[in-house]
Amino acid sequence: MAPFVETTLDLIKTHQEWAVPIVFLLAFGESLAFVSLLIPATVILWGIGALIGAAGLEFWPLWLGAAVGAMLGDWLSYWLGYHYHTQIAAAWPLKNHPHLIERGHRMFERYGVMAVFFGRFFGPLRAIVPLIAGATTMRLIPFQLANVASALLWAAVVLAPGAYGAEFLEGVFN
Repeated sequence: MAPFVETTLDLIKTHQEWAVPIVFLLAFGESLAFVSLLIPATVILWGIGALIGAAGLEFWPLWLGAAVGAMLGDWLSYWLGYHYHTQIAAAWPLKNHPHLIERGHRMFERYGVMAVFFGRFFGPLRAIVPLIAGATTMRLIPFQLANVASALLWAAVVLAPGAYGAEFLEGVFN
């Protein structure tokens, strides 16, 4: 995975005009059920955050690209779960663990939007929570409120430490 991460960061350093679309695609993939297992998007996004200060990239366009990518990835996962919940429950890995759908349904009944909101911040759950929310037929409006709010905050949490941490440390030690 390290060569993929390095290649992506080098591409952004060399072709900064591609930074926002790449960040969008990484956040989308990171939030999309099952696809998130294939790409080390969070690590790359942390690296891009570090490039913001080092390479002179603008924070806000990258933040918006990450937030919109995350929102759309979650929305698509929710939609897939909502419309294909029977097929998804019968597919791997859920067919081997049918209790997860039942537990997910109870979780969404008990915690509602908070389950969706906080699920984004736990790596292994990030992409599966929206799928389960859809499969358990959570209502769309509460789901989307939590999706949008958490995506806006998540994008800042992933990009800002690299972007502003270096500036802060320079100010402390200079």
